[in-house]
Amino acid sequence: MQTLDALNITLRSYLNTEQANHVNRAYFFAEQAHYGQQRHSGDPYVSHPLAVAGILADMHMDHQSLIAAMLHDVIEDTGIEKSAIGEQFGPTVAELVDGVSKLTQMEFQSLEEKQAENFQKMALAMAQDIRVILVKLADRLHNMRTLGVLKSTKARRIARETLDIYAPIAARLGMNTVRLEFEELGFSALYPMRARRIDAALRKSVGHRKELVEQVRHQIEVTLEQEGHEICVIGREKHLYSIYRKMKSKHKSFSEITDIYAFRIIVDSVDTCYRVLGCIHSLYKPVPGEFKDYIAIPKANGYQSLHTVLMGMHAVPIEVQIRTQEMEDMANKGIAAHWLYKTDSQSSTSSHARAREWVQGLLEMQQRAGNSLEFIESVKIDLFPDEIYVFTPQGRILELPRRATPVDFAYAVHTDVGNSCVACRINRRLSPLSEPLQSGQTIEILTSPGAQPNPAWLDYAVTAKARSNIHHFLKSQTLDDSVALGRSLLDKGLMDFGTNLANLAEDRLWDFLSQQHYENLDDLLVDIARGNRLPVFTAQQLLSGLEEDPLQQHHDSVQPVAICGTEGFMVSYARCCHPIPGDPIEGYLSLEKGVVVHREQCKNLTDIRDHNERQIALRWDDNVEGEYSAELRVEVENRRGMLAVIATRINSMNVNIEKISTEDKDYQFTYVTLEMLVHDRVHLARVMKRLRTINHVHKVNRVKN
Repeated sequence: MQTLDALNITLRSYLNTEQANHVNRAYFFAEQAHYGQQRHSGDPYVSHPLAVAGILADMHMDHQSLIAAMLHDVIEDTGIEKSAIGEQFGPTVAELVDGVSKLTQMEFQSLEEKQAENFQKMALAMAQDIRVILVKLADRLHNMRTLGVLKSTKARRIARETLDIYAPIAARLGMNTVRLEFEELGFSALYPMRARRIDAALRKSVGHRKELVEQVRHQIEVTLEQEGHEICVIGREKHLYSIYRKMKSKHKSFSEITDIYAFRIIVDSVDTCYRVLGCIHSLYKPVPGEFKDYIAIPKANGYQSLHTVLMGMHAVPIEVQIRTQEMEDMANKGIAAHWLYKTDSQSSTSSHARAREWVQGLLEMQQRAGNSLEFIESVKIDLFPDEIYVFTPQGRILELPRRATPVDFAYAVHTDVGNSCVACRINRRLSPLSEPLQSGQTIEILTSPGAQPNPAWLDYAVTAKARSNIHHFLKSQTLDDSVALGRSLLDKGLMDFGTNLANLAEDRLWDFLSQQHYENLDDLLVDIARGNRLPVFTAQQLLSGLEEDPLQQHHDSVQPVAICGTEGFMVSYARCCHPIPGDPIEGYLSLEKGVVVHREQCKNLTDIRDHNERQIALRWDDNVEGEYSAELRVEVENRRGMLAVIATRINSMNVNIEKISTEDKDYQFTYVTLEMLVHDRVHLARVMKRLRTINHVHKVNRVKN
């Protein structure tokens, strides 16, 4: 257990006396505040903040962070307020403590939503002061170290949350030591049996390989010393969780995963890194395609090193990392490395800048996300990158996750570039926006002022920034469409009673909105468009002062709503019957989906007619626009190449085929089902007539349901 005396020894090694005294004063303040409180283990509660401060002191964090660590549970667990902390220790510490404090216990719909809300609050606090996340990580690390005293269900929940969120955040900030401990403790708590078995197998394998490891290490040291290099060769340990994850993702056995020998070489300068690399490559043959230069192109979290894989004696693969001592510190401590001296260290300043850039990206995602669960899903996408590096036409390097597409690249350049993207060139060659990018490619994005994000981009965009911006645009579009459709439906409902929205008295409308708890008319119209309110009953409520029975009048004079094809997201066309202009149609007001259009003879309308309050009379507008999906069933003789003949004939009429499938009728005939886009019934009739002229086509019918 951490003691105050042990902490003071660490503090005196890097803080001045006044700063160390402030930290001690914070300890006694916390001790009084938590007096009488105990942890699950039975220890005094103050032992927890003391241990958290000790973890940060080992990282050589500044005294304000240590004070915040001492006081991080005071606001939540005692009666002391933020203002009192501000008076005692200053406004900066008060803001840090407030940022780290968890949400006040609120009633959420689910545990996941509560966790998401907590993380959302933490992200906002991080944007104000990045030290918030460092205190939070230290807090979580001590909780993970003392997980054994909790009930197994609670321990597993905390372990899952740590592996899902906190370990990736530590990795994103370059804090490799913290990440590894999170993963090892989380894995042991979540899968204790698997952890024990892998640990036993690892201990056994290390014993068998010890002699070979020493031979390789000795050979490397002797070779580099002969070249005059002062180096330190460290054998890299395999960690249980990384072994488990590789076994699971790559479907490999334990022996295949642990058959790689890993070494880290620490040198005195960047120049020596490359010289040592040359010596290593002359000692053992490098494996092609396995060299990575993270010194020239650092990772997003500031990590720098040379990575190479060699084929050693007895054909054993050897992984080697070459870096300076400063890079080693940065790799292990990340943003926490040299916190006090960051102005003197270019690399750590770069690390802080990268971290702040990432946090600003989180803030932007949070503002665009619809709710906390959507936000945390975006964060998870962002926290698990497997990087590639691509170039802009001007030579700027951008880092993207593996499987990223030009759409992700466009949004990485700028949100406006992504929103107006229409095409791209990869290495000066026109390419589809869905093509996965490869490291080293040069990407040029072509934009158009009137362009808009395409919903289909969500099928292949992988970065959180791209997906959140596309979702945000589609939501705003859906809102505009919903307001327009809701206005049309309410107007239709009012017209059945001989009036419309424009002629409605303004005071009557505002009284109604106030009674129904709507802030404005748009909110009411959106609810109508999404099927949450029925337009005819809303109209009846608005006109409840009329002398006639408005509901009876409605049934006597139903006026169909005109569908013109430009309504957008809140009008959809049923996939069961594929209505197209010219078909007699009816509609159904679906919850959250708006109006669903069916053909009048569709069998699925039978159930809908039982709920006739949601049924809507529809007709096609005289100037209907767009293309609509229709389905044909073609009976053909079993002959080679018939499918190609049919597809060619349809393409010659400039008709797009969306889907094509075949089904054998018997040994002589086959059914070909075609789903295509047409303008109306006349257009479809021309296509059917053209298909009937093909030799060996026996029947062409439109699929009704």
